[in-house]
Amino acid sequence: MRTLRNIKAVAAREWKDYFNSPVAYVFIIIFLVLAAFLTFSVSHFYEARQADLRVFFMWHPWLYLILVPAAAMRLWAEEKRSGTIELLLTLGLTPAETIAGKFIAAWAFLVLALALTFPVVLTTYYLGHPDGGVIIAGYIGSAVLAGAYLAVGMFTSALTRNQVISFILAVVIGIFLILAGFPPVTEFLTRWAPAWLVDTIAGFSFMPHYESLQRGVLDLRDFVYFGSVITFMLVLTAMALRNRE
Repeated sequence: MRTLRNIKAVAAREWKDYFNSPVAYVFIIIFLVLAAFLTFSVSHFYEARQADLRVFFMWHPWLYLILVPAAAMRLWAEEKRSGTIELLLTLGLTPAETIAGKFIAAWAFLVLALALTFPVVLTTYYLGHPDGGVIIAGYIGSAVLAGAYLAVGMFTSALTRNQVISFILAVVIGIFLILAGFPPVTEFLTRWAPAWLVDTIAGFSFMPHYESLQRGVLDLRDFVYFGSVITFMLVLTAMALRNRE
């Protein structure tokens, strides 16, 4: 019970910090504007005449690649820069409780931003008769994908006091996790690498698992993959904080 109270306290503190500054509002506005622009203008949603959200969810990995590291870069870097990390970790809180609280608050914030895209769903229902199950699966897939990006951003934020460096590192890792399974990348690797190595590298990619959920297939293996990425990155975050200067 004490652990849950501590996690809740950290999460509440972090949640308030988001909305006590313009960061949360700027992030949400940029995310909604870009999501709408890419869906309706770039992908020509209306011209496609298809009552589904495939083109809407298609852009989320690329939106999260930039926006989630921007939202996550302050989580630990700012604590280190201001010196409050020492105080935070000496208030009877374990590193695991602090990490869990921060992650829950930040993930809830990202899910809130995602939920505010509901007008796109209403538009789809107005235009036709979409498959509600596929839409729900797409939102679930987008939410867990955002959580994976967030865990990467938390890890890079724990590595440095500099938020810009944290952002760049998270973007680089995110690019690898997107492109690892892309056909052009795997075709390039097959020219000089053995098949087992190519398959291993491709297995790290977000995209096959995300695309499976996007199609409405709720496969346990996809959730295990994203859960493993999140857990692994949070463990690395704990190790980085333990080895802080």
